[in-house]
Amino acid sequence: MTPPSRTTARETKLRVQGVNKVFTRDGKSVNVLEDIDLEIRDGEFVCLLGPSGCGKSTLLNIVAGFTPPTSGQVYIDGEPVTGPDPRRIFVFQERGVFPWLTVEGNIGFGLFRLPPKEKARRIAHYVKLVGLSGFEQAYPAELSGGMKQRLEVARALAVNPDMLFLDEPFGALDSITRLLMRSELLRIWEAEKKTILFVTHDIEESVQLADRVVVMSARPAKIQRVVEIDIPHPRDISSPRYLKLRDGIFEEIGLAHKV
Repeated sequence: MTPPSRTTARETKLRVQGVNKVFTRDGKSVNVLEDIDLEIRDGEFVCLLGPSGCGKSTLLNIVAGFTPPTSGQVYIDGEPVTGPDPRRIFVFQERGVFPWLTVEGNIGFGLFRLPPKEKARRIAHYVKLVGLSGFEQAYPAELSGGMKQRLEVARALAVNPDMLFLDEPFGALDSITRLLMRSELLRIWEAEKKTILFVTHDIEESVQLADRVVVMSARPAKIQRVVEIDIPHPRDISSPRYLKLRDGIFEEIGLAHKV
């Protein structure tokens, strides 16, 4: 398969071409992803949306380099993805902060190559960015669920990645904290302009966050539709345009008359 040109790569951050994934379980083949084609532009916020178990996380793991596709190829910046890369950070659904390190220690964990002054400056910047000022010496056990999630995002951003992969990072939070975290993530994204690929099965979440929503079918997952969310942030969730886009996605996945 021919890699995309360098000119195209400057415009397109991520390209997924003809990706299929088949797992073998108990001697039987399970087709998870089927002929996935997708392009994401530099600095774009894209949500992968679909029912639980459809293969969203599998696709995210393939894009991040943790799992090879059965066939097809993934390119980032015009280069084929052959494994994980420290320039691209994965934020998992289960919170991954280190309980034995303070807030400062967690954020600085991946900054060991920096000179001490630059490391301290970087830590202070991200402590402030995610709203954890005053908690620099606190341990994760002393933080709320939302604060721990902000800490994990800060730790991911501190190493200055050019892409963030997030796998339902707010799924374990209560509804109020989840809304606050969406606002926090948008604020950080608008400040940092990282390219974000975000997995969710929550339609409201996808329409609130994304530039585009990639709607995936049930397994074996195909891309049913890519929805452009042409509403500026912050988004009024009661506006006619918001409701039309949201309801269109409900209809796309067959839930228009069931919610």
